[in-house]
Amino acid sequence: MRVLITGGAGFLGSHLSDSFIERGDEVFVLDTGSIAKVRHLLDHPRFHYIHDSIFNLELLDGLAAKVDLIYHLAAVVGVEHYVADPYETLNVNVNGTQNVLKVAYKYNRKLVFSSTSEIYGRNPKVPWREDDDRVLGATTIDRWCYSTSKAVGEHFCFAYHKLGLPVTVLRYFNVYGPRLDRVDVGRLFTIFMGQLLRNADLTVIGDGSQTRCFTFVSDAVAATVAAGLNDAANGHAVNVGVDVETSVLEFAQLMLELYGSTKSKIRFVSQEEVYGAGYEDIPRRVPDNTKMRNLLGVEPKVSLKEGTKMAIDWFRREANR
Repeated sequence: MRVLITGGAGFLGSHLSDSFIERGDEVFVLDTGSIAKVRHLLDHPRFHYIHDSIFNLELLDGLAAKVDLIYHLAAVVGVEHYVADPYETLNVNVNGTQNVLKVAYKYNRKLVFSSTSEIYGRNPKVPWREDDDRVLGATTIDRWCYSTSKAVGEHFCFAYHKLGLPVTVLRYFNVYGPRLDRVDVGRLFTIFMGQLLRNADLTVIGDGSQTRCFTFVSDAVAATVAAGLNDAANGHAVNVGVDVETSVLEFAQLMLELYGSTKSKIRFVSQEEVYGAGYEDIPRRVPDNTKMRNLLGVEPKVSLKEGTKMAIDWFRREANR
C-alpha cells in the first residue's frame, strides 16, 4: 500500500510511519514541523518526507492521487497552543481538515481522522461512549476552541461519509511514549519528565484527584493501523484508549518512583498559576473502549507502569546524548 500521513513527523505520526514501513508499505509524510522524530526513516527507500502544508492544495492533490489510504493527523494540539492562539487552532483544524477531505473525496481514498477525548468536554457521565453528549463551556473561553475545532472536523468527516467517502474517526485518550512532544510542555508525561530531568518539583494542579486514562503509543498505533485497514470501521467514531483510571497525583508518584529521583518532590499548584484564568480542567476522562476491542480487534497490551518506564528510559537516553 501507499499511505499518506499528514502530520506524520509528529509523535503519533512517526510511530504510525514506523508501523507501515515495517509492514512493507510505502509512506508519504506531509508535515511543516521538525524532522527529529522521523530522522531514522529519512534514508529508507519507502519513506518520503515532504516539508509542506495541508494548505498547499496543489501538492495535497498530487499526493492524494497516488496513495491508497490517508491518515489526517496534522493539527494544532497542546493546551499552551490553543489557549495562546485560538485562531491558528481553528484555522488549521477546521479549514485544513476540509482541504484534506476534499482531495480524499476527489480520489475516493479512505481517510482516518485523528480526533480527541476533548470532544466530550466536561460531560460528567463516564465512561464516555462514542455517541454521548458533548458538554462545553462558553465560546468566549479559548480553552474550548480545540474541542470545537475537532468536533467540526468530525462533522465534516461524517458529512463526506454520507457522500460516499470511507472515513473513520479516532478519539485518542492521553497517548504517551517515546518521542512525545518536547519536555516541559504538552501533556502530563512530558511536563513531569522535563521537571524530573531538571531535578525540579513535579507540579500537580489542584489536589491531583483528577483522573486520566494513559494509553501507550504502541497500543494507539495498533488501533490506528486497524482503523485504516478495516472497512467495517467506515462511518464510525472509535475511542482509542485504556479504560483504567489513574489520578494525576498517582501518575506523578509513579514517575518519581520509576525515575528514582531523590531531589524532585510533588508540589501542588493552582490551575490559574499554570494556564491562567481561561482554562478549565476536566475531572475525569474515561473511554468506553468496547468499539476499539470489538470493531478494530485491538486490546491494550501495555500496562501504565511498563509503558511509563519505557518512556522514561527513552527520554533519559535522549537527554544524555
